[in-house]
Amino acid sequence: MLGQGFVSAAAIAASVLFILSLGGLSNQEKAKRAVWYGIVGMALAVVFTALGPGIGAYWLMIPMIIAGAVIGWKVAKQVAMTEMPQLVAALHSFVGLAAVFVAWSADLERRRVLAVRATEGAVEEFSAFAALVATKAPDELTFLQLEVVFAIFIGAVTFTGSVIAFGKLAGKVDGKPKQLPGGHLLNAVAAGLCLLLAIAYLNGAGFWTLLVLAALSFFIGYHLIMGIGGADMPVVVSMLNSYSGWAAAAIGFTLSNDLLIVTGALVGSSGAILSYIMCKAMNRNFLSVILGGFGGTSGPAAEIEGEQVAIDAGGVAASLNNADSVVIVPGYGMAVAQAQNAVSELTRKLRAAGKEVRFAIHPVAGRLPGHMNVLLAEAKVPYDIVLEMDEINDDLPSTDVVIVIGSNDIVNPAAQDDPNSPIAGMPVLEVWRSRVVIVCKRGQGTGYSGIENPLFFKDNTRMFYGDARDSIDTLIPLIE
Repeated sequence: MLGQGFVSAAAIAASVLFILSLGGLSNQEKAKRAVWYGIVGMALAVVFTALGPGIGAYWLMIPMIIAGAVIGWKVAKQVAMTEMPQLVAALHSFVGLAAVFVAWSADLERRRVLAVRATEGAVEEFSAFAALVATKAPDELTFLQLEVVFAIFIGAVTFTGSVIAFGKLAGKVDGKPKQLPGGHLLNAVAAGLCLLLAIAYLNGAGFWTLLVLAALSFFIGYHLIMGIGGADMPVVVSMLNSYSGWAAAAIGFTLSNDLLIVTGALVGSSGAILSYIMCKAMNRNFLSVILGGFGGTSGPAAEIEGEQVAIDAGGVAASLNNADSVVIVPGYGMAVAQAQNAVSELTRKLRAAGKEVRFAIHPVAGRLPGHMNVLLAEAKVPYDIVLEMDEINDDLPSTDVVIVIGSNDIVNPAAQDDPNSPIAGMPVLEVWRSRVVIVCKRGQGTGYSGIENPLFFKDNTRMFYGDARDSIDTLIPLIE
């Protein structure tokens, strides 16, 4: 067992590594090193916390750590890149549920300490945490109760919200917004009851208040995310990331664990910042996303004229062979088809033929921020030709051919042309301004969000139907 000095030093080192990890993830070239910073930091945190003063029951702790590590490793190895958003949502749910359990345990220990004090017994017979609670003054115990309430509320909301987000991302739950009769009023009533229960608990009510508080919070998380449409899921995932961080920080205060406080605050603040960035990229108000998603429209959507004109691989190849500049817009359809390696090979062949090839990445492409960047990096697409929306939008009018692979909302002109569209005002990639647009798509459906796209009916658009990987593989040999 190590002294508190060693544990504090390790906590500082782990915190620095976590900060370096977050900073490095902003750059594709440094991302792998940043991930290792996080891995080493977490290893330090776990080992030195487990060896710290007052920690025991290693006969139970060590098998649980090993079992968790093995399960995590096996699950992560089996999860494809297309399923990474679902995995992230699932991991958020674990943090939320852990916060609820820790908060319940903390209050039970608080009650045991108070009972021992009333009988003038020895607190040492209980856990290390109970001994810690015993050192607290009455006002500090009140603050502990506030921490418990906050941890239960935010943890429970995070748990059920993340479970529903997982279901929507995995296609196990309908992606359309759904609410019970009463809509947001139910959430408001549940939140009000949570506040009343918290007040009752702080004034001496029994443990039952925390159980009912958790049940109501579970409902709020479920109903809140059920009411958010699939198109808003990237923001929801980053929001839940923030929630899980604040839940971790809350239990850090409860356990007097400085490292957990710092780590939770890092995750919570970075998730909140990311949520803000995502909402800005979608021209959405954060509260409107959380409370309703791509909710309603102010009137009927504009009528779409024309028809979708199909093209075969030979026609696409002819357009590419005659082009000098090509822009590729990847979307979730590319991830589902696992077409990134085929796209990388197409890019290599086009560049070898003297074409200028670049990628246009919308901030909310895919189901998770940075999803497309990770897939392209995995396929070894050069970083310098992968550009963000703001960097490439002005170049699209001078582009000969744009290839859209499995994208819908992020290239939808209705965002600019139709004030009644659910995505009205959302910044999009203006691919229709290029000379030719090739849309690689499975069929004529509206996609994950259910929003029709006028781009598919424009005169300069051709629909290249089929599985993205098969379509690109068919196309590659025809490039001269």
